[in-house]
Amino acid sequence: MKWREVLFAFLVSLLIIQFGMCQKVEPDPKTKAEKIPNGKSKTVKGTGKATSSKPKVKTTPVTPKEAQTYLTQVVNKGRFQKVGDTLTVQAGDALELRCKGNPVQWAVPAYLEEDDEGRLRTVQHERYGTLNLANATAADTGAYTCFPMYCEEKDCRKQYDKGVKVFIFFSDPQELFVPTSDYYEVIQLRTNWPTVLPCQVTSPLAKVNLHREFPPMEVNVDGREISFDVKKGFTIHRPKQSHAGSLYCVASLGNLRQSSTKYMLIYVNYPAAPPSPAIQTSSDTVALGHNLQVTCTVVGEQDVVVDLTWEYPGQKIGRPMYTQDSVQTVQVDGQNRHRTQTVLLVDEVREVDQGTYTCTAQNLQGSRSASTSVKVQSARANTKPKRNHEARKRSPTET
Repeated sequence: MKWREVLFAFLVSLLIIQFGMCQKVEPDPKTKAEKIPNGKSKTVKGTGKATSSKPKVKTTPVTPKEAQTYLTQVVNKGRFQKVGDTLTVQAGDALELRCKGNPVQWAVPAYLEEDDEGRLRTVQHERYGTLNLANATAADTGAYTCFPMYCEEKDCRKQYDKGVKVFIFFSDPQELFVPTSDYYEVIQLRTNWPTVLPCQVTSPLAKVNLHREFPPMEVNVDGREISFDVKKGFTIHRPKQSHAGSLYCVASLGNLRQSSTKYMLIYVNYPAAPPSPAIQTSSDTVALGHNLQVTCTVVGEQDVVVDLTWEYPGQKIGRPMYTQDSVQTVQVDGQNRHRTQTVLLVDEVREVDQGTYTCTAQNLQGSRSASTSVKVQSARANTKPKRNHEARKRSPTET
């Protein structure tokens, strides 16, 4: 009997468990409130539906980036290579460059600008411009630049600050220097003005030295006073008198050794600024028939040539000019300076000599002028009036 009671209790327990599970009702999905991070649900009156308030998110407008100009080299059809600061191409090969932008304009070495053989060709496409150079030679070595153009209707101008430049070496096993027809090239050395000796090599691998012809010797290149750049040659940063003379470059690559054209360096003490003349007269007012002197003086750097010229009233009638010119070394603040002076002599002044006198001083940097005015006084104006003696006071004895 006990086993029947146990079985009955077990069956009753199963019925109770099943009945409890049936009483669980799934919530209506329509009444679920959407859960949004950091948002609270609320019930809208009249609908019985729960809604969520979405937090406002600030959006920053995105400005499209301006297209950047860059250069690529067409290696083969369908193959492109981005170009860096320099590029080496074998002489005899063809060159094709692409520059992104529309329109663009190219700048090439001066030698190619005068090309009349049709080897150079530039074409503008929809999104880019191309530069094609056929049968390249060592003489084509130099800088190639692509400039994007800014256009307003039909008026276009180069955007120099956005230009992209590449220096291209056209390597030739027989030519280590860019060929030139000049045996000698004269270069002026200016004081405090960097001077470039353009012995341009055709290969960045060439080793280059600087030599003096007389006396024969190699010039020391220390990187400060004289430096070398494979893209332009040697630079003398602060030229001196000792740098003058005949110099040339020697390049070597493998078993090949070649000399460049010779550079005749002529030193000129170049002034830092135009001269400043000072003008002075012997008298601002001169009587007729007397003599007049007008002096113009310039104090400046040593070994700097200054030319002084005059403009004066007598020029209008062809009155001849007489001057006394001199150049002297003077001490100014403990330094030697050159004083250049000219004195304009006007003998027996006439009325036509009245007016403005101008002295113009000129050197290699420019010119400046100084002026003064002179008044001519007639002899009548120079005569003092006599006293009227009849107007003297009468004595008491006179009636």
